[in-house]
Amino acid sequence: MPIKKSTFGQLADGTAVELYSLANARGMEAGILTYGAILQTLLLPRAERGSLDVVLGFDTIEEYVANGACFGAIVGRYAGLIGRGRFTLDGRDYELACNDGANHSHGGHRGFDKRVWSATPAGSAEEPALRLDYVSRDGEEGYPGNLRVSVTYTVTRHDELRLDYAATTDRPTVLNLTNHSYFNLAGQGSGDILGHELTIHADQFQPIDPEMLPIKPDGPLTSVAGTALDFRTAKSIGLDIEINHEQIRNGRGLDHNYVVNGPAGLLRPAARLALSSGGVAMEMDTTEPGVQLYAGNLMRDGMSGKGGCIYNRRHGVCLEAQHYPDSPNHSDYPSTVLRPGQTYTQTTVYRFAVKA
Repeated sequence: MPIKKSTFGQLADGTAVELYSLANARGMEAGILTYGAILQTLLLPRAERGSLDVVLGFDTIEEYVANGACFGAIVGRYAGLIGRGRFTLDGRDYELACNDGANHSHGGHRGFDKRVWSATPAGSAEEPALRLDYVSRDGEEGYPGNLRVSVTYTVTRHDELRLDYAATTDRPTVLNLTNHSYFNLAGQGSGDILGHELTIHADQFQPIDPEMLPIKPDGPLTSVAGTALDFRTAKSIGLDIEINHEQIRNGRGLDHNYVVNGPAGLLRPAARLALSSGGVAMEMDTTEPGVQLYAGNLMRDGMSGKGGCIYNRRHGVCLEAQHYPDSPNHSDYPSTVLRPGQTYTQTTVYRFAVKA
């Protein structure tokens, strides 16, 4: 069966959390939870060696609830930071929960990653899909408007994981959604990702201060040329991750938003991640204006992951398709405002290749 459903566990209030498994005919399989719309597993088929799970995660719902790293989750209403937890929209000031020092991060104390979504199987036998829906009520975490949001995961016949997002609102609001999966192409629990070869199709990035809020030394964006953040040509993630560079210090490593080349709104190449051995590769396309590179700098050592695997710092890397952090406070960034009558849409595709 291309779609299977099972019970993953229960929350403390008794709410059931379901696990849906989507598989194509080639053996690629995605496991998705109704809690946080989390990508819990992503299995890639390998000849004679069994499947390879390339995303970090946990075996129980209790571990997901206890851990704040958003492993595999859909993040919102606003992925990334909003400075001081404040923004002004149509002349009205809004105050959000500050859950990252003095700033608002990833939707607040109970963002979309901590909510239970409703799930509806979709797609076809060849390309199974799962649509997850959530209604974020007016005032949730301080955001205005009743927001109806959906994300559809599809496992395609071409060994792609495709994410299609949509949202509508009944009041003007701000919105920035992403998936927060931690990838390790050698397999979850196999060690750090510093040797992974990364390419990012971006000529510019968003420089940050020590609070990781955007700064504008040369205008709103800065060229990657001549910096440690230049991934226009493939290089290992670990090559420059510890050098004495202001942006590396401010990000505690690599944790920066890149401006994807080409017009936002069109599905275009954003990044490529590959093992240095060449055995597994992942290409990422997106319609979003940016992609956040996060190299697991703040991961806690000794974390117990799936199957008894131990995760340490930098054992996973995130490539998060998104709008720019703190956009509601910067009129020169692409707008994240969603108004009644409009529909927010986004598509991100992760495409995999595995050599025998």
